[in-house]
Amino acid sequence: MLGNFNTVGAPFPFLFKHFGTFAGPQYATGSYNYDASSTEGIWHTLINSDKGMFTNKDLGAYLYNIPFDYVGFHCDAVATAQMTLEASYGKIPVFNVLAAQTNVTGNILTVGNITTTGNLICNGLFTFNGPMILTGVGDVATSIALAKVLPAKPFDIKHPNKEGYRLRHISLEGPEIAVYFRGKLKDSNIIELPDYWNGLIDPESITVNMTPVGCYQELFVEKIEWGRNIVVKNQSGGPINFHYTVYAERIDMDKVIVEYEGESYYDYPGQDWLNVKSQEVV
Repeated sequence: MLGNFNTVGAPFPFLFKHFGTFAGPQYATGSYNYDASSTEGIWHTLINSDKGMFTNKDLGAYLYNIPFDYVGFHCDAVATAQMTLEASYGKIPVFNVLAAQTNVTGNILTVGNITTTGNLICNGLFTFNGPMILTGVGDVATSIALAKVLPAKPFDIKHPNKEGYRLRHISLEGPEIAVYFRGKLKDSNIIELPDYWNGLIDPESITVNMTPVGCYQELFVEKIEWGRNIVVKNQSGGPINFHYTVYAERIDMDKVIVEYEGESYYDYPGQDWLNVKSQEVV
């Protein structure tokens, strides 16, 4: 039972609603009684005036800045184990929620900022109509759009051993979607290609570059077995010691159309593996 709270010398009972928070159930007098029972109605979604007694299983609260700028909450028969945000009108200066978990089953619409010190997980469609600022990157959408249209793809980092300098490389480009494998071979004549190349590359596209080490060697590729092993021989019959680089084109993707008619990359007639055609033209 929760009745009136009287402070020393105060001629009136302590009422939460006097301090910006209303919690039911309540009598018409403003006193709280958790043993009272009545019909709930819509009291937790509208600013409350005295409406008589409320059921002892349903609790509610609203927090307000001024009478018409407030948020309202409701707890259905579960005390404070689960609280539902029922309504929000106008603006309140600050609204902080400290909870182990907050579940949202509808849409979140915001015209202000969302700041979180924990994780923000979205299992549905995440649509962002304004700039999304990422520390160290800036606006994410602008950075992604720029990366798509750059004439060359740069790699730019702080110089590893020159103070005040930076190091920039440009990605190697070519008319195919290819992978490579490189290494060194000595006293053996078989280059074993990675297992993951099986089903990834077209065996007919394999090419090999070889550089003799230590002495001149008449190296050549005798055969490529099952797209897995490259058999190398030395025509002069001498020792084998060389560096190699093996290239192959991926077979799991369509071939690149190098030249095509159009005004932007949205006009590319081939496989849209970047999903650019499903995005807004920039």
